[in-house]
Amino acid sequence: MTGFLDYKFMENLTEKINADVKAAMIAKNELELLTLRMLTAALKNKRIDMGKEAVLSDEDVVTVIQAEIKKRKDSAEAYLAGNRTDLADKEKAEIAILAKYMPEQMSADELEKITQETITQLGASGMKDFGKVMGVVMSKVKGKADGNQVNVAVKKLLG
Repeated sequence: MTGFLDYKFMENLTEKINADVKAAMIAKNELELLTLRMLTAALKNKRIDMGKEAVLSDEDVVTVIQAEIKKRKDSAEAYLAGNRTDLADKEKAEIAILAKYMPEQMSADELEKITQETITQLGASGMKDFGKVMGVVMSKVKGKADGNQVNVAVKKLLG
């Protein structure tokens, strides 16, 4: 789409999400509309938690989206365990909608490189340093790598 809904002219991620809510309404895309409305409610709750005059940065928005994706992944796993593939598929479809707003994810090689650099910087020498390394790596890759991927990379390189 062009014109009003052209994202490169928008100031931030919140505006992009709000524009996509309008586009989903116009297109009568119920799943996308429902998912984005739940996301906007979560963003509003985050803003309330931060204080009356708070304005969410793109980093804050990404943090909220990550939390929403994690909730849906957990739900999808629970539904699959209960043989409810229909509900699991709905959760996965919502994850795909939310993932559009996430920054490009880091490759496993890039993540391992950052993890190795962090281990060297901290002088970490074994699993006893796992928590320290995990915390620093997570702060470096915030929004660009899933916590589970970081966990695997740290264990691989420390183990």
